[in-house]
Amino acid sequence: MPAAGRTARGLERVPDYMPEERPREQPKKRPQRRRKVKYALFSLGGGLDMPLFVFVMVLLAVGLVMLFSASYADSYYREGNSYSYIIRQGGFAAFGVVAMLVISTYDYHRFHKLALPIAGVTVLLLLMVLLFGRVLQIDSIAPNEGVAYRWLYIGPINLQPSEVAKFALILLFAQMISQYADKMDTFRYGVVPFVAVLGLFAVLIFLENHMSGTLIVLALGAIMMFVGGTKPRWFVIGGAVLVLLLLAYMTLGGKDESGEGGVYQMDRVSGWLDPFGNSTSADTWQIRQSLYAIGSGGIFGVGLGQSRQKYLYLPKPQNDFIFAIVCEELGMVGALVIMILFALLIWRGVYVSLRAKDRFGTMLGLGLTFQVGLQTVLNICVVTNTIPNTGISLPFFSYGGTALLMLLGEMGILMNISRSANVEKT
Repeated sequence: MPAAGRTARGLERVPDYMPEERPREQPKKRPQRRRKVKYALFSLGGGLDMPLFVFVMVLLAVGLVMLFSASYADSYYREGNSYSYIIRQGGFAAFGVVAMLVISTYDYHRFHKLALPIAGVTVLLLLMVLLFGRVLQIDSIAPNEGVAYRWLYIGPINLQPSEVAKFALILLFAQMISQYADKMDTFRYGVVPFVAVLGLFAVLIFLENHMSGTLIVLALGAIMMFVGGTKPRWFVIGGAVLVLLLLAYMTLGGKDESGEGGVYQMDRVSGWLDPFGNSTSADTWQIRQSLYAIGSGGIFGVGLGQSRQKYLYLPKPQNDFIFAIVCEELGMVGALVIMILFALLIWRGVYVSLRAKDRFGTMLGLGLTFQVGLQTVLNICVVTNTIPNTGISLPFFSYGGTALLMLLGEMGILMNISRSANVEKT
């Protein structure tokens, strides 16, 4: 019989091996390259989160309408043009929306390396405000607005460093919390470095006579530390120390030449406790006009554009007290709808942040969301005289180019987090 594998005449070729003993080798699969996700504006996962985008754009549109309605009388009185404020704010809004969409395509993980440089530049800007404003008294660079030094004029650019400081703090804290993830419950890593950074930012903003900015920065830092894992007992101790410092400042601090100081803050507290009583007119004028506007609005409001208090009764209605004009013109129903929109934006921001794929994205998204929520709640509380007047702007509504650009840029980062987050379609 012929050997296996040889061919004999009239016989078929016999294989050298049985198929079941030596299986055929499968062709090697080529490694698949990672597909680049195309820019999809309204798709989830690969694109930005549509509900988040819609809430931002609706609030921005309503805010611009209310800004024009609240500002045209004051704008005509101060600048001779009813459209001055809305034109400038509209320009900032248009540029901010474009920047928001561009930033939403920028991988937020790259901010890891930018956290320290951004914080360093922010500290430098805050120091420049104090140096040129309080020390050198150069109004062309850092003008004195009443009793506060908040602006920095660098050529044609007008910048409010305290607005940048909020973002810088959130970014740096998110980076630190992700770095010390397993050590946040210790005093050395979960308290000391955060208190040092927070104290530096708070002191520099406080020296600008910017009490509202100081309180917001302290609150943001404390919230992020708590969510990040710092033990609750340190917040009890820190809160007690902060209350003692505030009481000492308000009771022992005297007025300086500009009228600022602890006695000035006590006057604000007295006006808050009794806005229609024995307080002087200068201390309570703004809050009284705000309460008049809210009361005049009733349930359905006097109508869009029909406010009476904006005609030089309520000082600068386009800024911190714009919500009072909202209540007067749109009534309780309109104000409630706007508050619901803010609540939906905050809910969606938290929802997206908690589904980020890493701790840094979660903390960064939560910090940006908490900032919007905190400012909204505090602004409404000030306008309704629930807390003393501290000058807090309303996101998307109050006039201010730096604040609006920073806010829209932050929303772009939050939308980028939603691109990589595991979010189910809703």
